[in-house]
Amino acid sequence: MDHGALSLLPLVISLAIAFKTRNAIFALLCGCISGVIFVGFGQQGWLFNPIYIFSDLLQNALNGDFIWVSLIVLFIGMLFELFKASGVIARFADRVSRRCHTPRQVKATTWALGFFVVDDYFSPLMVGPIMRPLSDRATIPREKQAYILDSTTASVCVLIPFLSWGAYLAGLIAAEGGPVSSLDQAIEIFISAILYNFYPMLALLIALLVSVEIFPDIGFMKRAEQRARFEGKVLRDGAVPMVSEEGSDLFAGDSDKASLLFDLAVPIVIVFGTIIISYFVFGNMKIAEAFMLAVFYLSASLYLKRVIPSINALMNISMDGIKSVMPAIVLMGLAYAINDITRELQAAEYILETFSAFVTPSLFVATTFLITGLISFATGTSWGAYALMIPFALPIAYEFSNGVATDPLVYQAIAAVVGGGIFGDHASPVSDTSVLSSVGAGSDHMDHVITQLPYALIAGAATLILYLLV
Repeated sequence: MDHGALSLLPLVISLAIAFKTRNAIFALLCGCISGVIFVGFGQQGWLFNPIYIFSDLLQNALNGDFIWVSLIVLFIGMLFELFKASGVIARFADRVSRRCHTPRQVKATTWALGFFVVDDYFSPLMVGPIMRPLSDRATIPREKQAYILDSTTASVCVLIPFLSWGAYLAGLIAAEGGPVSSLDQAIEIFISAILYNFYPMLALLIALLVSVEIFPDIGFMKRAEQRARFEGKVLRDGAVPMVSEEGSDLFAGDSDKASLLFDLAVPIVIVFGTIIISYFVFGNMKIAEAFMLAVFYLSASLYLKRVIPSINALMNISMDGIKSVMPAIVLMGLAYAINDITRELQAAEYILETFSAFVTPSLFVATTFLITGLISFATGTSWGAYALMIPFALPIAYEFSNGVATDPLVYQAIAAVVGGGIFGDHASPVSDTSVLSSVGAGSDHMDHVITQLPYALIAGAATLILYLLV
């Protein structure tokens, strides 16, 4: 059925409640319930059973992708607890603090690590927990760390063509056909389009300037900085961090026995090595398996060294790690559910139809960026927005360029789709990468979304202006 603007109703309700209550889980639950009522009434009239429909929604939405992401988050929680038990977190913090003495240095280091840990899921979940103790010690608000993590994940991924993002987008370009006849040609076109990919460049630049304290803190981020500076609170009163820290101490382990090589470097090498090798051997990154291997290695190593005295102690540490990330699992589950509802209501198709009438040669690239951003914002997934927008934008670009695939307008159109997807992700509270950035930083998720939004809007507005000028 064509629901028109009503297809956006669950998302609008979620956003309104989220920004009002600053409770993302409650807001998404309300959005899911409203979507269930809307769908149920539309299909079955007044006699629908909302409990049955909601149960069916969760069973359909919490699919293999959700289980995969949940496994990654669960094993990250266990790995971080093992890091704490080993004392290596305290040792690493002590070693890095000799060079990172100021908040500016800690933030800049966090930003720089985003270029070494290149994966939209892996980066915030690895860099965040490692830098969190230093960030807290420097009294940097968790919202600021979440923003830096979020800005250096997908933004870096789309600027490096030989990763999964580049392969996925090149595949979409090749599948569209037209003047592009091979995957190799599609990859070349994608690489050429990077020059026009203004949004991720601007997002990275602004995040760097914020990290080195050149770009001013604005909006709620300014309040967060003032709270941290004058009250010493890295979280606001009443915040619900995505990683529970109840009864835990980041520096509880005996750092004298900790080894930066065997307790930190080797697990990280296991994770990186597994991901890189699996990518070249199997054609995809085995991220969940990589974290599993790291957890198994570190568990066995700490048990054999008697740092962990018994199997029961090991199990308690593992369960503490699982409990610490449960808020994130619940939030992601609801995000998947509301995304499933918006997909069933055809919200993305409504946005496409609404804006397609405004597409003209002079406004084409800017409009493409805006539409992709709106779809990504509404659905919480940039990859889904790419799958919708590449078939929409490329035929129009080929028509404007007289069928020439190497025309700058084609490059700009591809870049507008790529950047628009990331822009929508950065602004959306239902984005999985934004959720994982909140997890990595240990931030309240809505606090992260609200404080990051002005910076995303600034980069997005500047990108629109650049596309209108080129």
